Amino acid sequence: MAQVILTADDSASVRQMVSFTLKDAGYSVLEASDGMDAVEKMKNSNVNMLITDLNMPRLDGIELIRQVRSQPLYKFIPIIMLTTESQDIRKQEGKAAGATGWIIKPFKPVQLVTVVKRILG
Repeated sequence: MAQVILTADDSASVRQMVSFTLKDAGYSVLEASDGMDAVEKMKNSNVNMLITDLNMPRLDGIELIRQVRSQPLYKFIPIIMLTTESQDIRKQEGKAAGATGWIIKPFKPVQLVTVVKRILG
């Protein structure tokens, strides 16, 4: 059975690109339109990895990571920030919240797949 990756981004085109790229690499992908949507989807699914944007309405990526890390089931899953933000202070904030890695948009599909494969095996 394919590993499940949840992608949370308020941009439909980014979600579509991430989804297409990961499905093409053999992963199962769930899409969330923001942090709150991601929290709800994770309650009803067994997710192996979360890829989230930083700046989203209702619940941003940092707070999403904090909420995910507070759940025993998801305390140790890999979480990748996929964002246009590249400042060190934002990266430190993400790491402090529990992010596993950071990819800057726009991303190259091969880069995303390489990172996911390295983390998930």
